[in-house]
Amino acid sequence: MNKNSKIYIAGHLGMVGSAIMRNLIAKGFSNFVTRNLDELDLLDGVAVANFFEKEKPEYVVLAAAKVGGIVANNIYRAQFIYENLMIQNHVIHQSYVHGVKKLLFLGSSCIYPRNAEQPMREDALLTGILESTNEPYAIAKIAGIKMCEAYHSQYGCNFISIMPTNLYGQNDNYDLEKSHVLPALIRKMVIGKCLINNDINSLRSDLNKRPIEGVDGSYSLNVIMDVLRKYGITSENNKVSITLWGTGSPMREFLHVDDMADSSVFLLMNYDAPDELPSHVNAGCGVDLTIKSLSEIVCQTVGYTGEIIWDTTKPDGTPRKLLDVSKLNGLGWKPSVSIEEGIRRVVANY
Repeated sequence: MNKNSKIYIAGHLGMVGSAIMRNLIAKGFSNFVTRNLDELDLLDGVAVANFFEKEKPEYVVLAAAKVGGIVANNIYRAQFIYENLMIQNHVIHQSYVHGVKKLLFLGSSCIYPRNAEQPMREDALLTGILESTNEPYAIAKIAGIKMCEAYHSQYGCNFISIMPTNLYGQNDNYDLEKSHVLPALIRKMVIGKCLINNDINSLRSDLNKRPIEGVDGSYSLNVIMDVLRKYGITSENNKVSITLWGTGSPMREFLHVDDMADSSVFLLMNYDAPDELPSHVNAGCGVDLTIKSLSEIVCQTVGYTGEIIWDTTKPDGTPRKLLDVSKLNGLGWKPSVSIEEGIRRVVANY
């Protein structure tokens, strides 16, 4: 890559895509081609083909995807597998057709078996049964990895894949139905703190920025409390409580999106598709913690002093998801943002 290379970032407005773009700009790259959803629907194969024919990008970062946490993954199973497969198929194939020099496909650590040996090495792929709650999404991401490998094997394409652990950071999704665990925790506790402080103006402001099921800050307090109660946030008899799914015992690894972006750009500049498999590279920090410990860090950072209730009738998901990042470390990259510092940044940004 050189500083004038034409780079297409699919999903440039999302958390990961925007972070990768910021990282590239900071490193002196400036020749970007982007399209938002209104301008280019990646589910439309003809539109994607026309876009590649017109723009002819040299490098492609495939950060566009339908994503969500355990709730969304479990509810929208058909959408998660269909939309992700279509996005991948169209972008990867057109990258081949139009001679893209290198493509970076972004996957997820959920590709590994539910009971994979910890920490999970790249060669654990396809060695066991997937976690049922996010199986459709995981299968789509596995297909993306294998598609990149197949296009390299048959056509010699320099298509590589990076598998990040749980990500968080600027431009995250705070929708309480569809968000991942960390942004959901942050938002719930910020709202809970508003209720504890009887700061209704801040609560309304939060809902004006991010309505919940169409309910914004203009609605009556009764309507607002009804929708919050649906997502486990209650205030009764001067007592505020937040209900979280599961037991709090599953262990998760978290990587700040700025670190993820830096590792992605590092691979774009330093790693080519190998002939040997597996070709994908894990990206994480190599350290995990329980969801309960995570909630305690968020509580302390936000300043939430209400009650936390664990609904053990709800699923925990995979017991542990820690990545073996020795491959990435061996290539010369390591993260720089600790979980405590990362959460401080995110809460301040929120």
